Amino acid sequence: SDLDEAETIRARFPKVLAISGAHQYEEVVGAVHTAAPVTASPYLDLVPDAGLKLTPRHYSYLKISEGCNHRCSFCIIPSIRGDLVSRRPDAILREAEKLVAAGTRELLVISQDTSAYGLDLRHKSFPLKGGGEVRAHMTDLARELGRLGAWVRLHYVYPYPHVDQVIPLMADGLVLPYLDIPFQHASPSVLKAMKRPANEAKVLERLAAWRAICPDIAVRSTFVVGFPGETEADFQYLLDWLDEAQLDRVGAFRFEPVAGAQANALDDQVPEELKEERYQRIMEKTATISAAKLEAKIGRTLPVIIDEVGEADEDGSIGATGRSQADAPEIDGHVYLRDV
Repeated sequence: SDLDEAETIRARFPKVLAISGAHQYEEVVGAVHTAAPVTASPYLDLVPDAGLKLTPRHYSYLKISEGCNHRCSFCIIPSIRGDLVSRRPDAILREAEKLVAAGTRELLVISQDTSAYGLDLRHKSFPLKGGGEVRAHMTDLARELGRLGAWVRLHYVYPYPHVDQVIPLMADGLVLPYLDIPFQHASPSVLKAMKRPANEAKVLERLAAWRAICPDIAVRSTFVVGFPGETEADFQYLLDWLDEAQLDRVGAFRFEPVAGAQANALDDQVPEELKEERYQRIMEKTATISAAKLEAKIGRTLPVIIDEVGEADEDGSIGATGRSQADAPEIDGHVYLRDV
């Protein structure tokens, strides 16, 4: 039980002040106040009236669901967090409205599987406070979030067929033209070993169709190299696929066994030096693609969001750091501005 686990942690780490479950925000804040009580002061309180936000004021993470129904062989999230549990869409929209009212200019929609949002709620409709209703579905939720006036960025989107319905929202400016899709690999045999969902999706054709509707769409993804059983032919398939896919942002990881993951027991583990060599090759490939895509933007005027404004230098000029619509905070690139 949770209580037994808490006692096990306390026994091993006696200096731990408090233990809570996942997403028990109020309990965490309460524990902080208990461990470090302060006299209430509008000038000193860390937690504003609007609630606790651990990100800069101008962007906020908006969690729409917890858990995952997939059983990918390299992942232990379902065993920790359980199956998909979606939040009600009206509750999500209320939170988003409060965040925007408190100064948020960018909403980062996150979950373990954003595309599956609402599946457990059978995509039911829920009444909205101001009238009307909203369906518990990724497309409907994205449309409603887009009406709040902030940038809306979608993360962890599996390429299910209904994702196609989100692309027109991007073309209309309701949602940022940005999709974070964790492809993980391209070789059919590796995807099968990974037990990845939607691996039969004709992704290259769909990417082309998305770009036809919304030419500015930026697609970010992550890939695992050195997965057990990955052959040179599999890896070359991935490199060739990347040449065709022309993704804007790519992160790569060397496969590492995670305690409790099924993939640990697979045969044909890839030697560390080979993982490293493949990692260097995929990063070189994606850097070349990314550089060419960035070069194509020279001469264009792009909207940016400012993350930080610097101090004046000896000449009195002030620089700033921002991000384009193609750049998520903390994981993508920056736009540097002079003389702001």
